[in-house]
Amino acid sequence: MARFVQYTEFGGPEVLRLAEGPVPTADAGEVVVETRAIGVNPIDVKLRSGKRPSGPITAPRVPGSDAAGVIVELGPGVEGWQVGDEVVVSAPGGTYATHVAVPVDSLTRKPSALGWAQAAGIGIPAGTAYQALRSLGVESGMTVLIHAASGAVGQAAVQFARELGARVIGTAGPANHDRVRQLGAIPVTYGEGLVERVRAISPAGVDRALDGAGTDEAIEASLELTGDPQHVATIVRGADAPKWGIQAYKGGSPLPLTAEQEELRAEGVRLAAERAASGTFDVEIGRTLRLDDAAAAQRMLEDGTAPRGKIILLP
Repeated sequence: MARFVQYTEFGGPEVLRLAEGPVPTADAGEVVVETRAIGVNPIDVKLRSGKRPSGPITAPRVPGSDAAGVIVELGPGVEGWQVGDEVVVSAPGGTYATHVAVPVDSLTRKPSALGWAQAAGIGIPAGTAYQALRSLGVESGMTVLIHAASGAVGQAAVQFARELGARVIGTAGPANHDRVRQLGAIPVTYGEGLVERVRAISPAGVDRALDGAGTDEAIEASLELTGDPQHVATIVRGADAPKWGIQAYKGGSPLPLTAEQEELRAEGVRLAAERAASGTFDVEIGRTLRLDDAAAAQRMLEDGTAPRGKIILLP
């Protein structure tokens, strides 16, 4: 039997229920993965609460997009994969489970040296960060401002931007400045006077800005510091990005990612997995909980009590 977390109505974390059912089977082009670790992301909370529109619930929904595990079944027509392969999963949904059927294009090979928790924490943060930076045209010699630099996407973005040769300024609370600095960025505190603090570091402003905070302050400061809305991107305020004239990479944007952007996300996951296995990319794990504690995990994200770093569920 498989175990999974599901919800049948929008609401608080209490709508999440642990259930049991048959192990899923793989359709054509799919594999079944027995999970070893599952990543918890803010989008999981937004979809469950209904804050991010996802249509009416007509059948139980299993949250989650990120996981790592072992292939236990191949569907018809699947080539290049074998039962027993260790994989990172970046799926459209349903990963809060002991077993999940996913299309093969959701898979990245997990290096043997990469731990399960770190592998499960890579998907959305690394894929989003890499795609956003590449789509913004970040390159060597630029100065890049990353908002919410101590968050999971922010930490990945700092590391990728540094690898691309950029100087990075990252906003974060004072308690997280050491972490931002450790990753290679110059930390600044968000809040009143942000523009002046950034200009004290980079008098000419910044070349690109990535918003992972979702505040008006972050977007307004980015616009002032770059001088060009097309050099600013958000991964949080997609729904009203057109009002600002900035780029939006999901975050509630009605426009889907392009095929090229989807490919960049997959590349980012692969690169992060390889780098993390070799010790040159850090995936910070803040807390591990059992699958049974999925509601508690989401509650911590929702009420702001989550530790810095990824929350990981262990099936």
